Amino acid sequence: MVRQYDLRQRFQWLLPPAPVWHNPAETQVTAPLGRWNLYIGSAGAHAPGYVNLDLFPLANVDVAANAEALPFANNQFQRVECDAVLEHAEFPEKIMREIERVLAPGGFAHIVVPFCHPYHAYPTDFRRYTPDGLLQLKGNLEVIAQGWRTGPTSTLLVTLLEYAKLWMPNKALRGLTHVTLGWLLFPLRYLDAILLKKPTAHILGNHHYLWLRKP
Repeated sequence: MVRQYDLRQRFQWLLPPAPVWHNPAETQVTAPLGRWNLYIGSAGAHAPGYVNLDLFPLANVDVAANAEALPFANNQFQRVECDAVLEHAEFPEKIMREIERVLAPGGFAHIVVPFCHPYHAYPTDFRRYTPDGLLQLKGNLEVIAQGWRTGPTSTLLVTLLEYAKLWMPNKALRGLTHVTLGWLLFPLRYLDAILLKKPTAHILGNHHYLWLRKP
């Protein structure tokens, strides 16, 4: 495992940019961090300013726990990030009620989920959400903003990469396909800067978000 990690680090420069363009509107919401903030589902990524919680005790994870039963007191956090987690949860409604519970009054929750996106297990993958379906989980939290993080072009490129890899007979060739095709396709991601302005972008949207506030 250590050797595999070292190899990934050594050849990191070979990996193509992500085939997705992030909508800047998602980060233009005024939702300041407080003294205590919670990040759910980091998968080991560095999350400065947050208590970093994930299902597994990975590097950079402060607390390993199931988000369906958060090990924190009521009204503790000024901001909660829940990024691409609900699709992996057996009971996503429980996670949303836990987020509502641990948020301080006036605190903010930022929820991101996929819509048109390939299967990705961590450790399982149960569902996809339309924007209307995600709104059903908000409970007593107030919606302050919603929209698409990544759009139709992201859906197309991510799906095409996974489709091409399906034809490859082994892991090495799948990796080579990902690198080669990824470098060729990623410039097309900027088409979403145009497509996300169209009212029909939701038909093939990739990931969407909600900004919520606790009254």
